Amino acid sequence: MKKLIIIASLVATVGVNFSCSDSFFNIEPQGAASLTSLSNKNGVNALLIGAYSLLDGVGAGNTGRQSTISNYVFGGITSGDAVKGTDIGDQPEQEYIEQYLWLSDNTYFLGKWQHTYDGVARANEAILLAKSTDVKDMTEAERNQVVAEARFLRGHYHFEGKKMWNKIPYIDETIYKRDDPNSTKVPNDKDIWSNIEADFKFAADNLPATQGQKGRATKWAAKTYLAKAYIFQGKWQAAKDLLLDVYTNSGKKLMPNYHDNYRNITNNNAESIFEVEFSVNDGSTGNNGNAGDNLNWPYSANSPGRGCCGFYLPSQNLVNAFKTDADGLPMIGAKADGTADTYNAIDVPNDQGLKSDQTFNLKKDVPVDPRLDWTVGRRGVNFLDWGQMPGFNWIRNQTYSGPYIGKKWMYYLADEGSSTHSTSKRNVNNNYRLLKMSSVILWLAECEVELGNFAEAEKYVNLIRNRAKTGSVQDASVNYVVNPYPAGTFASKGKEYAQNAVRMESRLEFAMEGHRFFDLVRWGIAEPYINKYLTEESLNGTDLAGRTYNKRGYLKGKAYTKGKNEYFPLPNDEILNSQKAGAATLKQNPGY
Repeated sequence: MKKLIIIASLVATVGVNFSCSDSFFNIEPQGAASLTSLSNKNGVNALLIGAYSLLDGVGAGNTGRQSTISNYVFGGITSGDAVKGTDIGDQPEQEYIEQYLWLSDNTYFLGKWQHTYDGVARANEAILLAKSTDVKDMTEAERNQVVAEARFLRGHYHFEGKKMWNKIPYIDETIYKRDDPNSTKVPNDKDIWSNIEADFKFAADNLPATQGQKGRATKWAAKTYLAKAYIFQGKWQAAKDLLLDVYTNSGKKLMPNYHDNYRNITNNNAESIFEVEFSVNDGSTGNNGNAGDNLNWPYSANSPGRGCCGFYLPSQNLVNAFKTDADGLPMIGAKADGTADTYNAIDVPNDQGLKSDQTFNLKKDVPVDPRLDWTVGRRGVNFLDWGQMPGFNWIRNQTYSGPYIGKKWMYYLADEGSSTHSTSKRNVNNNYRLLKMSSVILWLAECEVELGNFAEAEKYVNLIRNRAKTGSVQDASVNYVVNPYPAGTFASKGKEYAQNAVRMESRLEFAMEGHRFFDLVRWGIAEPYINKYLTEESLNGTDLAGRTYNKRGYLKGKAYTKGKNEYFPLPNDEILNSQKAGAATLKQNPGY
């Protein structure tokens, strides 16, 4: 489903009283749609498509990167999986977020807030019009489906805000009044999980199992998203029941190869439950092609994207996490917060400090999980079909940001042109898989651990590990070793080990997809986990070849503060704008 750019606000025209006919002056505003012109089936669907169109984060009046669906700023560079990248001083707002120097006037928080509630407003507009008696050419079934899709989207946008700020206003079509700007100035004094649940429940009960157009929400997408809401609240049995329904009855299944989830030619595959659709060469300017992530590309003109801009690079800690032990298992310990893990003691060999024309022979005998090289570009390893990643020449400032490149959203050289926009090869049609069967399986594993069913949890984790073991590999010269957990491992090592194993598997499976920080917070382990990362990533490194080098020294002394950094500050501008009768209706989060 291609994105349609529409004006969601409805502008009423006013006649002017002159000697000529009033109708002469009643000219419809250019670029705007009147309520009358939209009051039909096509108009309702146009408003609904407008609500869908914001899923990618682009089109809400900000830069796009502030609200891109990947959440790479808020969920990635804050999590230990990635660093901001590029040069020091480039996009300083991202630097402050990466280093936990969070202020309420940071434009990234404002951009994300505006996008969240723009999405909510568009969903509410679609609902109001679908319910309107002025629309005469829709059946009740058609109206109901539009409302269900719009409520799915409204649930999504509120969910995005909830995990960012915790206490946020819930705005539905009964609160929003077109003619009253103050109608949406609602206090953020309530926990809105029940409202989000109600939106997803309605969608699950009223949406079809399949849709004729790709990208539209289905019953299974709504059930999966509802289960995710339960997971975030620790409602383990309720989440398990829903997830089992999706796992058993949706017809979705794991794709044979891990990388099938990250190629444009396998968009909307059998594993995908809900995708954010990207398109290129569709008559638009290119913003439909994942424009929110268009800074996150190698710096060289000979690389994917053809040069610019060097943001969002994998951390050494993330690369080290893919190491495996002699049994092909992750190098983790029996503490649920990950602080007993050993994978980060010695670094995976890398080319930090070496230019591309200096000799470097990657030590490829180090056993690693094959998902590493589908996730991270590292020197000496094949980079899709571009040949071996050359290291320094693809990095904007290797000394500052490290030797690695993110890989999951990159395109194959053979697909350049067909998968890239004609005006920018950094705008691509490789969809973002928001909900997929691998998510369902690992959430089931998490539920089973919390419910004390360790054998079942182990079974689900091993489904994911076996796919990694038997699927395709990026570079056959690398020593890929990954195995399932031997039967009884979780039970014998106890609950904390089992929790940590599931959490590590989620990290390996979904690395660089923008989920990690929000998971760390909901697990209650963000403070010890992140502070351990900050300490270790800021020190000089030593790799398995015995070489020493600088890492991310700018992180030295930075810290995550418990009771503050679980949630971001509400934008100061929005607090000021929320005033009614001289008093702000929005209350700032603790610590800001």
